[in-house]
Amino acid sequence: MKTLKTTSILTTALLIVMLLGAFPALAKDNAKISFNEAVYDFGQISLKKGKVSHEFTFTNTGEKNLVITDARADCGCTRPEYSDAPIAPGKTGTVKVTFAPAAKGHFTKKVTITTNGSPRKTRLLIKGEVVE
Repeated sequence: MKTLKTTSILTTALLIVMLLGAFPALAKDNAKISFNEAVYDFGQISLKKGKVSHEFTFTNTGEKNLVITDARADCGCTRPEYSDAPIAPGKTGTVKVTFAPAAKGHFTKKVTITTNGSPRKTRLLIKGEVVE
């Protein structure tokens, strides 16, 4: 009876150790988005000239295909564009962010990128100053 109890405890402990050891391996096998920059400063831009754009470049530094599933700006004056095609490990892609100035002054706008990888959400910022 004592041997059966000891065997059960050892088996359970071994299963726990194996499961705990598997989680880092699972995380390692995911897609991973790594942006070259997370903030872009347009500096001064002209209200009269209108829209300005910047492309944020990223690399899939993970081991599985990366897919951007969503990109949302915090206001209607900012529009992100991206491809929903999978990005293979080691390959690069871009997220183009266009800002349409409506008034003079300093601005900071956020774009949240959602992926199937790690991190699940990434925030990009554009900023600058709109002048005459």
